[in-house]
Amino acid sequence: MAALVVSGGVAPDAAAGFARRSRDGQWELSAGGATTAFFDLASLTKPMTAFAVARNPSLRTEKLGAILPVVIGTPSEEVPVELLLAHRAGLEANLPLFRPLLEGGAVRLDEVLIEAARARRSDALGLLPAEGFAPLYSDLGYVLVGEALARRANAIDVGDVLDAAVVSPLGLEGKLGSARRLEALGEGARFSERVVPTEVVPWRGGEVRGRVHDENAFALHGAGACGHAGMFGTVEAVLAFGVAALDAIVRGTGPLASEGDLDWLVRPRHGGTLRAGFDGKSDGGGSTAGERAGARTFGHLGFTGTSLWIDPDADALVVLLTNRVHPTRENAAIRAARPLAHDALFGMAAGASGR
Repeated sequence: MAALVVSGGVAPDAAAGFARRSRDGQWELSAGGATTAFFDLASLTKPMTAFAVARNPSLRTEKLGAILPVVIGTPSEEVPVELLLAHRAGLEANLPLFRPLLEGGAVRLDEVLIEAARARRSDALGLLPAEGFAPLYSDLGYVLVGEALARRANAIDVGDVLDAAVVSPLGLEGKLGSARRLEALGEGARFSERVVPTEVVPWRGGEVRGRVHDENAFALHGAGACGHAGMFGTVEAVLAFGVAALDAIVRGTGPLASEGDLDWLVRPRHGGTLRAGFDGKSDGGGSTAGERAGARTFGHLGFTGTSLWIDPDADALVVLLTNRVHPTRENAAIRAARPLAHDALFGMAAGASGR
């Protein structure tokens, strides 16, 4: 599958795989393509951020201002963390928080956090409903949650929090993490040799390689991670995360299981398919998850050309990692390729299980 993605002009580098539970209850993983390469996971960072919250159940209901005091006095001060994760805090989709870099200046972290927390949409005014405002996919909510998690843990950035909450419990050190952590573990050179490039960006000095592609994440934490982007990983690492996520959410077992029920991460919510840390398969056909994925399938996409979809009814999941933004984000072939690739991978998983 990965070879077809590359030969079809979708991306210069790709890796793909699936995991399925065998009849004896054990997970079996299969991957192909650039299996040893590190890919910029982009928004696949978001489910990991949501799990970092879930591992500490009290954080789910805490108000943002209580754990990120810099936003006190903004419209986001009283928003519970769960609604930020569920894209229902009334925030704009995004802002160019990196713009001072374009002018040769520096990004002042507290200032941009306040800017993000103030970015309430015009259709989301007044009192915050208990279930939140109408959903709008927003990186800004995850920027804020990620910084809140980092400051609560006295960490350099949320990459260290995700390492403690997700990477270490899964035994994925050296296979999943921020560029900063992977460079430290791999003595720098080995990470830079294995990581695939993303976009050619003149204001960032040309080809971006070994630093997060997302401009806001780069501006805020450089080689670190933000709540919405900044994690790098191999296909096998993402498969392992997907397996652990399914077990924790559906069965309440495994390294990512929490003291509380994790159904809140994936339960359907009003107004659309967006969950808290994941997205759901859209109804009526045409879903990027493909046609073979069951109705309860949940997962996420990443702007760089990454995806993870988990079908709890089939006990199977699929992963596609690419650098479709190299050399330019204007390559949109990933849109047509994703559902076809996911269908093929789910088909392989079904064939391997004999279902």
